[in-house]
Amino acid sequence: MARYPQAMLISTVCPWDDKERLIEGAFRQLVRDLLAKGFNHVYVFGTCGEGYAVDTERFREVVTVFREETKGAGVFPQVGTIGLSTANIVERIAFAHQLGFREFQISLPSWGVLDNDEMRTFFRDVCGAFPDSKFLHYNLMRAKRLLNGSDYRRIADEVPNLVATKNTGDSVMRVVDLMTNAPDLQHFFGEFLFPYGCLYGECSMLSSFGGMMPTKTKQLYDADSRGRSGEALAIAGGMAQVIHDFLEPTKFRDPVDGAYDKMLARIAGVEMPLRLLSPYHCFSEDVYHKCRGIMVNKHAKWLG
Repeated sequence: MARYPQAMLISTVCPWDDKERLIEGAFRQLVRDLLAKGFNHVYVFGTCGEGYAVDTERFREVVTVFREETKGAGVFPQVGTIGLSTANIVERIAFAHQLGFREFQISLPSWGVLDNDEMRTFFRDVCGAFPDSKFLHYNLMRAKRLLNGSDYRRIADEVPNLVATKNTGDSVMRVVDLMTNAPDLQHFFGEFLFPYGCLYGECSMLSSFGGMMPTKTKQLYDADSRGRSGEALAIAGGMAQVIHDFLEPTKFRDPVDGAYDKMLARIAGVEMPLRLLSPYHCFSEDVYHKCRGIMVNKHAKWLG
């Protein structure tokens, strides 16, 4: 049995004004919109939430507002902490923990590649500092080391409150490895890998497009979680074509993830700037309108 229940996990983004201050009203609207669409496992400060770019003041402000909007019954909020040191990550978790959060998303410090002993020390020191909390590891190459199933097996055997992983990318073989070697962790895969993970046991969905396509996203999740693999693959294939078309106007550059997610949030109905925190650049308004036009004119049935 997995250490964490099967779920759909979805991120919030942070809208900033031209002085890089949080636009609180738009942020609250975004969180409320996701909850209203049926996504009750929500998190803030992954890559698309610019968790790597915020200072302590912004972190505390956003987390405080996020707590106010997600403390209702049946909501499972998660706070991400991205930092270059164990001390910095623990400090931010401690603030969120004081507010009442008990689920956290962590990634490895990325200044230097951690060896096996350093990796185990990191998880013991971070997760062990909050034994009443649950931790999801955000597994990505931006942290300079991608963990495999054997890595997770060793860590999970030592750290009982590491309960889940979040994996992006497009490697089916990595899905098989994780599901085979660490089946007691709840592995969250993106929409396109989720159907393959379900072939090997219970896993969960990391939704990138749920805000814009809530109905199709929930249909995909329901089909896979109930073993209807053929239906799930058909939905995932259709969704892949939609996103391929949607991204056509963006191919001239490859910005950080939040640039895409802010366009998705706006198409989903939350009026907000596309702006990212310095030094990162968002897409232009012209690109946004081209992407939106593709969705409205070519794939309107996928919206909502």
